[in-house]
Amino acid sequence: MIPTGEMRQEPLPEAMRQLLDFYPRDSWDAHPNFKLATQSWLGAHQMFRRLSRIVRLDAETYLDGLEDEGKFAKRLSQRGNALIGNLQGHHSWEDYVYFPELSAADPRFDAGLAILERDHQVLDGVLHDFADAAISTINLIRQENRLARDEVSRVHQAATGIENLLARHLTDEEELAVPIILHHKLRG
Repeated sequence: MIPTGEMRQEPLPEAMRQLLDFYPRDSWDAHPNFKLATQSWLGAHQMFRRLSRIVRLDAETYLDGLEDEGKFAKRLSQRGNALIGNLQGHHSWEDYVYFPELSAADPRFDAGLAILERDHQVLDGVLHDFADAAISTINLIRQENRLARDEVSRVHQAATGIENLLARHLTDEEELAVPIILHHKLRG
């Protein structure tokens, strides 16, 4: 399990958020350069926030004794798979397509890029831990093993880690990238 101390809690330094002063978050929707591609990217981020929260809450419901094991295992399989697969695909696309595009448009993006890439590495570790705990949980539930409950605690811990990391990372990523997109009329 990735220690919580390895998850970045502090926001990006102000020097890396220079354009945010000119393009504050509350003005993005009304900006003429705020195009569908950017809206879709932000929509994916909202979906990740919601899905990570749902997975955590599902584990809490089970741990509180309010959920049937079979139903919990089925949802964990479906939602866990969606969370892992979509996050990995999204971050791969960002690393190989989106971030290089932003970097080429504005060198100010590079200052925050190393931090965002480190977040992606930490997230990969947390996702691995989550997948390991989820697979183990589902197998133990199928075997009607009483140890499943202990594994659900691991699922909960990893899901909480994912949710916390995404809260910091996605906000910083958005506040670094969207002002550059608006400023340089990208993704339109």
